[in-house]
Amino acid sequence: MGDEGNLDEVLRANGVARQVIGHIGDKWSLLVIAALGDEAQRFSRLKARVEGINQRMLTQTLRALERDGIVERNVYPTSPPRVEYVLTGIGRELLVTVTGICEWARRNLAEVETSQRLFDQRVVVPL
Repeated sequence: MGDEGNLDEVLRANGVARQVIGHIGDKWSLLVIAALGDEAQRFSRLKARVEGINQRMLTQTLRALERDGIVERNVYPTSPPRVEYVLTGIGRELLVTVTGICEWARRNLAEVETSQRLFDQRVVVPL
């Protein structure tokens, strides 16, 4: 119960912490953080690893994560220029939580699917 005060900033509609949660809590951010893991990667490699993400969404996601200090963009002066993305210190700290969420999803997938199926069977959605 002592942590409730710590959640106030996240729960307030105009709280800065809530904005950060909004940025990192979307599916693409979580997947990009997981895909980056512990190594620097190029844009094309990230796009290949995160199936279903398009170039525009990956660009937006990387920029938002860079703005929040979670991802660092490194440009190397080669010809053509090489750009790599890597998690920062706070990004690596967040990776622990993201990895836990991914592991939880994998462990509980069957139970979630069963719950969804049972719910869908009893709830009729009007057309």
